[in-house]
Amino acid sequence: MEREHFSKQFDNELNEIREKLLEMGGKVESMIANAMKSLVERDTELAERTIAFDHEINTLEMVIDEKCLEVLARRQPAARDLRFITLALKIVTDLERIGDQCANICKRARELNQEPSLKPYIDLPRMAKSASDMVKEALDAFVRGDDALAIKVCQDDQCVDELNEQIQRELLTFMMGDPKTISRAMKIIHVSKCLERIADHATNIAEMVIFMIKGKDIRHTIA
Repeated sequence: MEREHFSKQFDNELNEIREKLLEMGGKVESMIANAMKSLVERDTELAERTIAFDHEINTLEMVIDEKCLEVLARRQPAARDLRFITLALKIVTDLERIGDQCANICKRARELNQEPSLKPYIDLPRMAKSASDMVKEALDAFVRGDDALAIKVCQDDQCVDELNEQIQRELLTFMMGDPKTISRAMKIIHVSKCLERIADHATNIAEMVIFMIKGKDIRHTIA
């Protein structure tokens, strides 16, 4: 009976970590959407709110870290449970860095919103949607233990990389044609690079999920 009680408590603690990670993931997805909205709709007030919201992501990172370390110390988990907790510790780091990238996008949006628009934002929202979907699917793969979905996330990173390259080529053409556009173009390129990094963090999570499920490190191996 005591062992059963211990097992139930342990399961509850793992579920709490899982739920906190999903909460953090949901907030990060909202940050991606709001960061892009602040740029496309030239909403500087939303950019400022999103920058401030990054504090909530940082707080959640510390809460989850503390809970994971507490469970490691008290329960001394083994095998799959140990991989789950060590993975959770790594996932929160990637999610926190995604929050930082969103704040960086908002800082560029704040600057770009004060200048005339260089061009309609078409590919950046597509990049943001793809990157956000990757984050959501990576976390879904983690919760469901779905290695096939995790592999899909890794493969989807190529689409974001291609959009980033396309945006950079287009903006290079603007800068070569009119030096007055260089400042604005460089800020948009920075936004594009931030979105690419968000997708990279989602890929990191997906790769770690595959490791958790299969015990196999597939980093640098998926084409």
